[in-house]
Amino acid sequence: MADNTEKCPAFDVFVDQFTITITPFGANISFGVREPHPTPSKAPQSEHLGTVRMSVEHLKTMILIMRRQVMKVEEDAGVKAEVSRDILRQLQIAPEDWDAFWKY
Repeated sequence: MADNTEKCPAFDVFVDQFTITITPFGANISFGVREPHPTPSKAPQSEHLGTVRMSVEHLKTMILIMRRQVMKVEEDAGVKAEVSRDILRQLQIAPEDWDAFWKY
């Protein structure tokens, strides 16, 4: 595979939203950040920060490693990073699916 270091500088950013597209040929994850003080009368605006492209196999591997690391940090620190049921509902994630995924 080609070396992408000259094409794209490294980045270190905060994101609060993402969009993912998966096809049989690969996965694309686009990251963005919402405006800090949205006006109640209009839809929130966001800034596109970049897109990361990878194979579906790479994506699946990353998901497993990230889950494993989050669970280890929670276990070691004795804390649980809770996501509210309201957010799960907005994302159309059934609570039982969420609980099964994060079960120790």
